[in-house]
Amino acid sequence: MAAYYTFEDLSGSTGNGVKTDNPYHDLIESCDNEPAKIQARYDTHRTNRNAQQKDKLLSPDFPGVTLDEILAKLENPKQYPDYKDPRHCLVFWARPTSQVKSLIAEVQSRLKEVVPNLWTMPQNSLHMTALEITHSLTAPEIDALVNQILPHAETVTNYTLNHRSRLVKPMVSFDAQALALSWLPADAEPGRSEEEDKYTYHHLRRDLFTLASNTGVKVASRYVIPTAHLTIGRFIQTADLEGHDGKVDGQKVKKLVERIEEINEWLREFWPKEGDRAIRDGGEWVVGREKGLEFRKGSLWYGGGGETVMVGKGF
Repeated sequence: MAAYYTFEDLSGSTGNGVKTDNPYHDLIESCDNEPAKIQARYDTHRTNRNAQQKDKLLSPDFPGVTLDEILAKLENPKQYPDYKDPRHCLVFWARPTSQVKSLIAEVQSRLKEVVPNLWTMPQNSLHMTALEITHSLTAPEIDALVNQILPHAETVTNYTLNHRSRLVKPMVSFDAQALALSWLPADAEPGRSEEEDKYTYHHLRRDLFTLASNTGVKVASRYVIPTAHLTIGRFIQTADLEGHDGKVDGQKVKKLVERIEEINEWLREFWPKEGDRAIRDGGEWVVGREKGLEFRKGSLWYGGGGETVMVGKGF
């Protein structure tokens, strides 16, 4: 089955301009270091991507959802009692606040009304990858990188104490493989000043890339596109979107897309509105609030596995 997931940059980037060793810096420069332009790039990317994926899912020749076969095996220990995820990763994660977790729980609940067998990310496993050092290596390869980074890890995990980027305007992003709650870097919305929001989430990604690179490791992230998202659900079986004949049921797929759009309309209640003095609980996320960044290693593709090497201080 063809994979519908893509890391294509749909933000409107022309690919022109000066290239540096830090791809996050390049986007900031192309946006003239202006939060409004950075937010617009993130917004354009996720809007275009949802439109692209909607067209694919609703196409008459849509082959069905792309199952996460590794996760399906991990979730079925009776049939695969000794199976272990062979992919070892090394990452710095940002953990959502309790208010954001509550919002995600409601989104997951509304999704499961339409696709009850959707695998949903447990609350204590929710995370956003602020920086992926590498993925899909062996345990010894990862341990060698950990030893190289460890003398500098505290600086990285505590970086959000004094570099506080804010995310706003949550929305469900989706494809045939998974669903995520995506965010936009803030731009002087209610709750913080224009000066405070000059340091965006993309600035944080830029700085983490630099800090990690300065340890001597090669940062091999899968993507550097303008996105800030937490995976909240994955497809591990096909029955929810099939008819009695085992074939894709276009009406069921349509209902899923409609439910996503309904949820996104509801989520707009958590977006800032003109005249508001504050954003509704769950509608903003200052990265590092409650808990600093987490330095994690191992088989942690789905949040629950792996090991925590170090956790930064929250505020």
